[in-house]
Amino acid sequence: MISDTEYMKEVTTIELTKENLEFAAGHFTIFSPTVRERLHGHNFRVAAKIDAELASDRGMAFDYGVYKKILGELCKQLDSYFLLPTQSPYLRIEEEGDCYYAYFHEDRIPFLKKDVLLLPLRNISIEELAKWFVTQLVADENSITRYNVVGIYIQVFSGPGQSACASWKKKTNESSRAKNESAFLSNANEF
Repeated sequence: MISDTEYMKEVTTIELTKENLEFAAGHFTIFSPTVRERLHGHNFRVAAKIDAELASDRGMAFDYGVYKKILGELCKQLDSYFLLPTQSPYLRIEEEGDCYYAYFHEDRIPFLKKDVLLLPLRNISIEELAKWFVTQLVADENSITRYNVVGIYIQVFSGPGQSACASWKKKTNESSRAKNESAFLSNANEF
């Protein structure tokens, strides 16, 4: 017979809201095939909640500095760039010499390549950016396993009182990696 303690793991939630979890970036949000915002930028802020099983011998989940460092590095990757989505059905991006040209509806918008970061997203919105952060964290399967991570919640703020959240939860009763695919939820109430 299997005891209840073998089924139940003690899980804790680590919250990371450090001041270095931020990045400044330019973008425009695409609302429809013919409507988009004007070019502008934000000082984005990132907050994270990480659910992990407690290590029974230490009374803690893991060294929080690990994920503070990873999240800080991800923010640095986005900092001081103009962000363009490569998976939008309404935006076409072409390269010509030292420039990218973004074609939207009737507009041809030029950008210097050195100022642009292309992201595999449908839009540059706080919803998609939150999903991008979660995807980056979940892709590091070694850390997920090593630190017994069972849930990740990322909230991206584009300003005070304006944010979106994406999350991932490890599926229970896994028998293979295929059963542990990312499940994203957009819900700012997670925080």
